[in-house]
Amino acid sequence: MLQTRVNSGLDGIIVADTVMSEVDGEEGRLVVRGHALPELVATRGFEGVAALLWTDYATGGGDEAAVTKGLAKARVRAFKDVPKLLAATEGLTPVEALRVGLGMLPDSDPLPHHFLVCGALPVFLAAVLNRAKGLSPLAPDLALTTAQDLLRMIRGQRAGEVFEKGLDTYLATVADHGFNASTFTGRVVASTQAGLISSVLAALCALKGPLHGGAPGPVLDMLDEIGDSARAEAWFDDAFGKGTTLMGFGHRIYKVRDPRADVLKAAVATLPATAGRLAFASEVEQGAIAALRRHKPGRRLDTNVEYYTALLLEALEIPREAFTALFAVGRAAGWCAHVFEQEKGGRIIRPQSNYVGPRPA
Repeated sequence: MLQTRVNSGLDGIIVADTVMSEVDGEEGRLVVRGHALPELVATRGFEGVAALLWTDYATGGGDEAAVTKGLAKARVRAFKDVPKLLAATEGLTPVEALRVGLGMLPDSDPLPHHFLVCGALPVFLAAVLNRAKGLSPLAPDLALTTAQDLLRMIRGQRAGEVFEKGLDTYLATVADHGFNASTFTGRVVASTQAGLISSVLAALCALKGPLHGGAPGPVLDMLDEIGDSARAEAWFDDAFGKGTTLMGFGHRIYKVRDPRADVLKAAVATLPATAGRLAFASEVEQGAIAALRRHKPGRRLDTNVEYYTALLLEALEIPREAFTALFAVGRAAGWCAHVFEQEKGGRIIRPQSNYVGPRPA
């Protein structure tokens, strides 16, 4: 008999088994293929996390050196498409440009598609950001990691080691996070055997929505508007009075502090010339949490990943309009892993709906 009880957000509905990651919202814990997030990020960079996610599923899986080499070769390959990309994306936002760029990648490309996609995204993003500054695109460097090369292509020269480490930490931190909207979208498309490129493109389109991938920029807008920590309490009281959603706080899954927030806060603290902004943001954070408890008693709301993402990316001189696109550079590793896992399962995702419209006489 058809189940007619509707759960429109699929809350609590288990749709698959996965070895990729576990998000424990009650305990505030993220486990990626058997590793707790703090330990994972402390011992592996982005390429290491990608290799871990792809273990047993794809070329380079389990081998960080092979993944580093494969992604570097893919960046060089993707750079050939940059003139075509720039000609087709004038006037588009960075994430819209990435959408076009992924759409240009052919299924017939002989390069392993997980390398191709994860190598193309940073190259396309750097080229688009350089165009916005009136600069020519900079070719990739085979000797560098994704984080090192992306910052170099954006800045025109190598960034300091501490900045490269900061970006690497960010990309590794956001690489996978359970069955979020974009990952699930990618798995739905993968279940049709559409292929990895199409699946990742679909995931990117889901990420583009402001309810999923658009919060870090507005966090900075909020901090700019508050201006002085002495104004924070009054600002938050006014915001709650107007029904304003606080950016950087609360999460659909986490009922306590997002574990990624502490990892990224620690990364921000290592960067030079950010202590003042970090101290200010920490004071604002405490003011926001206190206001949340006053205005929403009984609800467990805390800092999420977007809050310190905003501070970190600002310190790395990434423009706010590129934050969502940069998130995609890191999350693509997880999208690819879930595509592999879904394809191995082999069953098309086809839920039922409950018809509530008129019926024929």
